[in-house]
Amino acid sequence: MIRANDNYSKLKASYLFSDIAKRVNEYQAKNPDAHIIRLGIGDVTQALVPAVIKGFHQGVDEMAKDATFRGYGPEQGYLFLREKIAENDFHSRGADISPDEIFVSDGAKCDTGNFQELFATDIKVAIPDPVYPVYLDTNVMAGRTGGFEDNRYSGIVYMDCLKENHFLPKLPDEKVDLIYLCFPNNPTGSTATKEELKVWVDYAKENKALILFDAAYESYIRDEKLPKTIYEIEGAREVAVEFRSFSKTAGFTGTRCGFTVVPKDCMVYSSKGEKVSLHSMWNRRHTTKFNGVSYPVQKATEAVYSEEGKIEVKDQIAYYLNNADVICKTVESLGFDYVGGKNSPYIWVDGKGRDSWEFFDLLLTRASVVCTPGGGFGRCGKPYIRISAFNSLENVTLAMERVKEALK
Repeated sequence: MIRANDNYSKLKASYLFSDIAKRVNEYQAKNPDAHIIRLGIGDVTQALVPAVIKGFHQGVDEMAKDATFRGYGPEQGYLFLREKIAENDFHSRGADISPDEIFVSDGAKCDTGNFQELFATDIKVAIPDPVYPVYLDTNVMAGRTGGFEDNRYSGIVYMDCLKENHFLPKLPDEKVDLIYLCFPNNPTGSTATKEELKVWVDYAKENKALILFDAAYESYIRDEKLPKTIYEIEGAREVAVEFRSFSKTAGFTGTRCGFTVVPKDCMVYSSKGEKVSLHSMWNRRHTTKFNGVSYPVQKATEAVYSEEGKIEVKDQIAYYLNNADVICKTVESLGFDYVGGKNSPYIWVDGKGRDSWEFFDLLLTRASVVCTPGGGFGRCGKPYIRISAFNSLENVTLAMERVKEALK
């Protein structure tokens, strides 16, 4: 008989954002006239910038002519895009990354979820708490955990991110093999300095571990002293893989494009302790299971790096960060402690003793405002909510007025 992967039965009954959608839909059904403002899921709301649309049209127009039509492209991405990425995102920061170490994909969510396939099932995995659910759930699906009790899976090394440690994970007390890091962090919005990242790079080198570094929100960093890529850290090429996304950088949530960097210096080890090229492994997996991002999408992505594209995208990011400033000022005026919002589109708010789902329901029913309950990101997130800056300034301003009224 055909058998199911029993590891799926370990997963919590529903995905966080599905739970949110269910509650919002139930509230809307009972209150059909309510104008709900969504500051929960991190989906952008501003249209693609003109330079990107121009790039799309160019790609589509080329596909309409026999002379310029393209069929299957390179699974790793067209060289014209990979060269732009290497030059603008890495060489400009002093990071030595070559175009052939970049793999273009349909987004960071898929890559961060799929990358764990390259590793043995009995490795020890360290994951921050709170955390983006995909990191954890895909390792559960792969069979690297035990059951779920007290809001945690056995077999996982959880790295508590608390107010006391500035929401930065500390080095684990036990030796681990695979480490997930995300800066600017989702959900807390916290950031890490070069010195703080160097500690992790040194740990990984000493313990022959690997860092999976999610930098999906790097474009929101306003403080130039902060690193935008882990490859600004000496030695990171040997022990780190980095994930990037154009979803938040350029509004590609509905268009889908991202990339993963796997340096050729990065090695893993066979069961006999022999070095194995991680770059070669990911290339094999990528070419086997992925057929490439469409040509028009890659032309549109290339336009992000044009002179006009850089200006327009920067202005759009500034728009969302201005929204974040509005949220931060409101949170401060109400006397709530928070982190994020300065170099991140997310604001992580301490609920003053409220459970995160209780706070979520309060804002939904009293203000018709949707946030994200921190408990959905892990046990350490239970006292918090995440507020997203991804909406129009008008909606954010109105939402904050409603929140003030609901909480005064």
